[in-house]
Amino acid sequence: MLVPERQAVKAREIVQVLELRVVTRSNLLDRELTGGYCADLLSCVMSRAKSGNVWLTLQAHPNVIAVAALLELGAVIVTEGAPIPDDVIAKADDEKILLLSTSHTTFWVVSELARLGIKAQE
Repeated sequence: MLVPERQAVKAREIVQVLELRVVTRSNLLDRELTGGYCADLLSCVMSRAKSGNVWLTLQAHPNVIAVAALLELGAVIVTEGAPIPDDVIAKADDEKILLLSTSHTTFWVVSELARLGIKAQE
């Protein structure tokens, strides 16, 4: 079954539906997410992700936030319960990056985002 494509989904909706934990202290939940990308290699993200995308990764270090800020991503979801150090949270707040986390697997989150109509970034 094909899922109808939506132009954008508010971050607030994915937080509620997927029961994600909001890690950053800033209130950025009204951002529109225009698509999604999943990778752990920063070089892949830099060459393929687009502004407004939600990025799924297992990594939680300062360079993840730097790449998200450079690309003006809509949000970063750290999956599979990966710990997020305090310095990464502080950097995300400074850069106004919406940082979310979940204990769910990356594949589960991707499938749920697709169900919500978030299109894959090709």
